[in-house]
Amino acid sequence: MSTVVRALGLAALLTIVPVGIGVTVAGDRTPDREKASYDALDLADFDTTTAVVQRAPFCDLVPDEAVKAALGTEAKVTAYGNGEKSGALPGGDVAHEYGCIYAGEDTEARAWVFAPPVAAARASALVEAATAGKGCTAPAGAPAYGTPSTALVCITGDQRTISYRGLFGDAWLACTLTVGVAADQADQVSRAGRWCVAVAEAASVQPS
Repeated sequence: MSTVVRALGLAALLTIVPVGIGVTVAGDRTPDREKASYDALDLADFDTTTAVVQRAPFCDLVPDEAVKAALGTEAKVTAYGNGEKSGALPGGDVAHEYGCIYAGEDTEARAWVFAPPVAAARASALVEAATAGKGCTAPAGAPAYGTPSTALVCITGDQRTISYRGLFGDAWLACTLTVGVAADQADQVSRAGRWCVAVAEAASVQPS
């Protein structure tokens, strides 16, 4: 949907591919656990230092309520996995990540986690690459989404994309929410934050 989203994803992917080719997660299947409950938690109230994100498929674990709250409507998911060609990437490139796309009529939510492990130094480079994107700004005072992490507001045409991305252990996790620029930005930022919390909870090992 959003050219900016695809461009940012490609920039990050190109940064990581040289160390990621041939790296897979054992089984390449969704972890066998219950779907996370949706608690509509604001990102500022979510402790990203305790989340243990898995580098594995997670789309089936994202609560339907989280998708509806983010998009304002129900949506079907398009999922892709490590080693698959995906239209989610420019030119239908082979993915080195696990991702989900939820498309509404005029809205879109995405989430993805890199399949290869990411070291802290590489994560810092990914943050720099993301913030260098044209048409994007990094809002001051944005809540952390992993360590290191970055938040972005990107405008392309009549669409605005809010994104958060960061390192959780050795897992690089990213999420976006795209709506029309006519929508209230503060509301979109809040919705994006809650969406990204739901993504992190779905992709994480749940406490026993």
